[in-house]
Amino acid sequence: MSNSIKYDSQLILNKLIEVINESGLSYGEIAKRTGIPKSSIHRYAKGQTKKIPIDAVRLIADATGVSTSYIMGREDNKSDYINLPPPTITEDYSEIPVIGGIAAGYNRIAYENWEGETVPIPNHYLKGHNLSDYFVLNVNGSSMYPMYQDGDRVLILKQSTLNHSGQVGAILYNDEFATLKKVEYVMGEDWMKLVPINPNYEPELIEGEALEHCRVIGIPKLLIRDIKE
Repeated sequence: MSNSIKYDSQLILNKLIEVINESGLSYGEIAKRTGIPKSSIHRYAKGQTKKIPIDAVRLIADATGVSTSYIMGREDNKSDYINLPPPTITEDYSEIPVIGGIAAGYNRIAYENWEGETVPIPNHYLKGHNLSDYFVLNVNGSSMYPMYQDGDRVLILKQSTLNHSGQVGAILYNDEFATLKKVEYVMGEDWMKLVPINPNYEPELIEGEALEHCRVIGIPKLLIRDIKE
């Protein structure tokens, strides 16, 4: 029996393209998480292949937080079928401060008051960075659903630039509003677009003088979610 999926159905290919491009992960990051060559991830994301190994589908599903069944078209709602890896039990962890909140929407005033709340994070998630390079933000709103949901907590690596256009970033704009969005831009041009994943929300264009009051404050590195029964 073949270990490859032939693209008799365009649906399967479209689902694979969707989850790669909406994951907020670079091709390199997906390659690192899956062990699949970056060049292959690029071909899958662009639909430049006629078949893909079923093992690659499973690995990409795990890396992007959806189920294999969703990519295969057997389930409609990817958020209800998230693949949850088994927890790693460790005593090697650090307490990261929860600093304010961030809107998965627009026009929520940013605040940085710390009331002593912390979240324990296993140190291997820090990837060699200093503890002071991270903070945790609470997510409010649904514009980034299903990737980020209201009530989620996100471990943010402090960073003043994005690695590529289309990456999800924590953005401060108008000098006071904070939001978590996919950010699109073109190098050398005087604009950026804040793009929600939830299609019920409209993108917001930041251009001209408004860019002087807009800056990247970090990129999400770890999602922390309480599963409600």
